[in-house]
Amino acid sequence: MVDEAPRIDIDRPSAGRIYDYVLGGTHNYAIDREFAEQQLKEMPQMRVGMVANREFLGRAVRFAVESGIRQFVDIGSGLPTQGNVHEVADEVAPGECRVVYVDNEPVAHAHSQILLEDTADPLRHRAIFGDYFDGPGLWERVLDEGIIDPDEPVCLLIVALLHFMPDDLEPERQLAHYRDLLAPGSLLALTHVSMNPEDEDALGSFGKVSGQYTQRATLPLTQRSREQIAALFGDFELVEPGLVWLPDWRPDAPIQGDSAEANIVGGVARKRGSTRR
Repeated sequence: MVDEAPRIDIDRPSAGRIYDYVLGGTHNYAIDREFAEQQLKEMPQMRVGMVANREFLGRAVRFAVESGIRQFVDIGSGLPTQGNVHEVADEVAPGECRVVYVDNEPVAHAHSQILLEDTADPLRHRAIFGDYFDGPGLWERVLDEGIIDPDEPVCLLIVALLHFMPDDLEPERQLAHYRDLLAPGSLLALTHVSMNPEDEDALGSFGKVSGQYTQRATLPLTQRSREQIAALFGDFELVEPGLVWLPDWRPDAPIQGDSAEANIVGGVARKRGSTRR
């Protein structure tokens, strides 16, 4: 477990800062912008997927609050932008929801703290520096913040994170541990890159982009099949409409274009049992 954030790495493109740049944020450097533009030329659908991912996050948080959830843990929260978890939650249930953000990128953690100082309630919203693979130690630190009740349902957000973890790291093992820690009635919201196996052009472009991420960026990029991603939910029950292309998950408006262009699937699943609210 790391107690202090290491220095910000500006020698390599950062996955979090690339995401921030593509979404129109300002927490990025020239090396991130250059890398992002190169990849967007190779695979323009990247922007579609990143925007769809952020929009899914908002819809999933609203769904969780409307379902009675009042606690959120966002692992791999990334750089703050519009529609952060605590902002969306407070729109639905003002003053009621508690959120802990977790990220292992120093710049993301620093900016999250700044954001919370400006826009959040310190009694209900926290940001900690930690790594997904810290496992029990990370969850202990989440609980040490004193705002998450482990005996009550939690919405665990694992959004656009696991596709930066190759198979040899076995991210599914750690996720199973987090699922076990959640109280009955909890929700798991998860998104992951998954290419359409019938789109040969997109598969070819993804292969080139993935290679560049592996060679130059701080994190590699791995796509998984829909079956592999569905298995990440374990025995949690997927809520309607199940595991789908992100634009298809409970859209707020009629879908424009081909949802498969997002090349990211996602869903929300519930741990068997009922909420206690």
